[in-house]
Amino acid sequence: MLNAEKRYIVKRKIKAFINSLCFYLCRVWPIENELISVCTFEGKGGFGCNPKYIVQELHARNKNYEFIWFVNDMSKEFPDYIKKVPNTLWNRAYWLSRSKIWIDNYRKPYGTVKRKGQYYINTWHGTIGFKTTGLWRGTAFSKMAYLVSKNDSDMVDRFVIDSEWCNEMFPKGLVYRGAFLKSGAPRIDIMMKNKDAMRSSLRDKHGIEQDSKIVMFAPTFREKNLDGVRNIFSEIWTLDFKGMLDCMEERFGGKWYLCIRVHPQLAETMNDYENKELENKIINESMADDMYEILAGVDALITDYSCVAMDASFGGIPVFIYADDINDYIADRGSLLWDIQMNHSQCIRNNKQMTPDIDVILPYSVAQNNAELQRQILCFNEEEYQRRLNEFEKGVGLVCDGHASARVADYIESCI
Repeated sequence: MLNAEKRYIVKRKIKAFINSLCFYLCRVWPIENELISVCTFEGKGGFGCNPKYIVQELHARNKNYEFIWFVNDMSKEFPDYIKKVPNTLWNRAYWLSRSKIWIDNYRKPYGTVKRKGQYYINTWHGTIGFKTTGLWRGTAFSKMAYLVSKNDSDMVDRFVIDSEWCNEMFPKGLVYRGAFLKSGAPRIDIMMKNKDAMRSSLRDKHGIEQDSKIVMFAPTFREKNLDGVRNIFSEIWTLDFKGMLDCMEERFGGKWYLCIRVHPQLAETMNDYENKELENKIINESMADDMYEILAGVDALITDYSCVAMDASFGGIPVFIYADDINDYIADRGSLLWDIQMNHSQCIRNNKQMTPDIDVILPYSVAQNNAELQRQILCFNEEEYQRRLNEFEKGVGLVCDGHASARVADYIESCI
C-alpha cells in the first residue's frame, strides 16, 4: 500500500493534470501583447513586494498596458489601472493564457501551463538571506515541493536577482537552470529614495509624533513537512519587547514605538495579539500589502532568519538578529546559509558548501537571548556597522542603486 506521502503526490498529480486541461482549453483566445498578469504570495498578497514596483514603472511608461492581479481576498485595494480578479483556477487559466507577460514572486500552482510566445518573470520574494531553500534543504525538501518548484521553474524565462550571491545560490535553491536578470530587487528602490515621505506617512497613519522612532520586529515563519504535506506555524515569541525598547531609547534617544510585521502567510494571526506592557506603543503592520513602504519609514529592524535583514541594511537601517531557537531551526530547516554556531561572538561567515566562490562576514550582531540583544543595542557602533556592511555588499556582488524596477521593465518591454 502506498504511504501517505506517495498517496498525496499521486492525488496532486491527478489534480494538476485536470487543471492543465483548463489552460489548454483557454488557448482558443489569442495572446494579447499588452496584457500582463501578476500574483504575489500565491494570491495571499496584494499590491506589494517586487511586482508592485515593476508594475508602477511599466504603467508610468505606457498607459496602454493592461494589468490583471490575482488575489484570494477581493477586498485588497489596488490602483484603478489594475484589474483584480479572484485567484481561481478558471480565472488563472483564462487570464494567464491570454497574457503576454507573467509576473510572480512565488510559485504558480501545480498544473499551470505556459504557451509559446509568453514570458514569465519571477522576482521571488527573497534574495540574499539566511534560510536554505529548495535542494539545499536536503531531506527537509519534500518530493512534492520539488515537483511544484520544478514545474514552475521550467516555465520561468528570467529570475530577478540582486547579486552574485544569488547567482550561486538560486540554481539549486529554486531548482532552476535558466537565465537570471541581475537587476537588483525592485522592492528595494523605495529604500533608496523617498524615505522622508515614507517616515512621515507611517507616523501620520498611526497618529504618532513625527519625531518619534520606530523599530520593526519582523520574524520569519516556521514550516515543517508532515508526510510530504507542508505545514506553516508560528513560534511563541520570547523577545522582551519592553526591555528592547528601553534600550533603543537609551542608545539612540527619542521616543520609540514597536512595529510588528509577521510573514504574509501568518498575518491574520496578529489580529488578536495584545501586550499590556506596551499599551499604545505597538503598531501592527502585518496586514499591509507592501512591507517596504513600512520598512522605509522605520529606524531599526529586529528579525531572526528573514532576508528582510539584508533589505533593511541596504537602505541604511541598523539591523539586529535575535535567534533564540537557532539549533532547533537549523534542525528543522536542514541547514542555514551562514555558519551561525553557539559561539556566535566569532565572525559569522557564509556557508562555503553553498557559496564556495564567496567569502564574506555577516555584518549584523546575533543574539540568542534578551540579555545579549539588549547589550548589542546599547553597544551599537554606527561607523563599525557601516564598514562591515560596505565589505559585505562588495563581497556578495550587490546590485542595489534604486533603479532595479527600471531594469526589469526594460527587459519586459523588450519581450513585448
